[in-house]
Amino acid sequence: MSSAFEGKTIVVVGATGQVAQPIAEALAANNTVIGAARFHDEGKRSALEAAGVTCVAIDLATGDVAGLPEAPDYVLNFAVAKSNDWTRDLDAGVGGTIALMEHMQRAQAFLHCSSTAVYKPMGHEIFHEDSPLGDNHGVWPFLATYSTAKIAAEAAARYGSRRFSLKTTIARLSVPYGSFGGWPAIHLEMMKNGSPIPVHSNQPSIYHPIHDDDIAAMLPGLLRAAEIGATTVNWGGNDAVSIEQWCGYLGELTGLSPTFAPTEATIDSVQVNLDRLHALVGETTVSWKDGFRRMVEARRPELLV
Repeated sequence: MSSAFEGKTIVVVGATGQVAQPIAEALAANNTVIGAARFHDEGKRSALEAAGVTCVAIDLATGDVAGLPEAPDYVLNFAVAKSNDWTRDLDAGVGGTIALMEHMQRAQAFLHCSSTAVYKPMGHEIFHEDSPLGDNHGVWPFLATYSTAKIAAEAAARYGSRRFSLKTTIARLSVPYGSFGGWPAIHLEMMKNGSPIPVHSNQPSIYHPIHDDDIAAMLPGLLRAAEIGATTVNWGGNDAVSIEQWCGYLGELTGLSPTFAPTEATIDSVQVNLDRLHALVGETTVSWKDGFRRMVEARRPELLV
């Protein structure tokens, strides 16, 4: 992954996460990068520091962000609150977002990474940015707070943008994946273990997987699109791909055979319209099959046929 900026001071919040860690490490090659997280995992902190990232411990649930710079060039908020404690997750998503924006209100732009999980389940609807919102992930007991907290955090980001005159983009991320993992990587492990893969009974379950390289490459454009009051945009790969389709391709790469378990107790298809993303930023460049092959090469090369 190449660095999309040079000579900038960039705060990456949630720096130990699957999406943010490779971005922080790549950006540190040519920029001053401050990685913010709770840092319960010392191994991840050590990896970030080895890549040149300055690590600062914060706690969004309590609003403790005092160790961060007050006037960086850019803020990339990839923090995720999914403890399943409603008070903590809403405090982190709402209060934490406001605390970040207030503390770093002199930044040039603020990127708030949201999720397509904010959309109300509607079968095979293709969701636009103004489509109805709802509790998409509440069907999963282990992510009971996720969708609601993400919706609330978006409202906080819009308020904070107006309150602090901070140009902001809210990017609703689909299915990120790459060498650090992702949902398709979990499915690969399930295939290896012979575990059935849940898919919604209203098949196929369609999403827009987006590779780490494209996530990093689109950051400058997303920040350029930031406005006071917030620009909201769907963020995913060009290709609309179903779980059934990508697991089938993982099977072609590895010789493993996926077994599907249709059920109502899983999230529904979330296919999104990407016209606004393409107009503001351009299209992704990593095709899903190439990206999935690279993911397997990086994570499970011994499984390749």
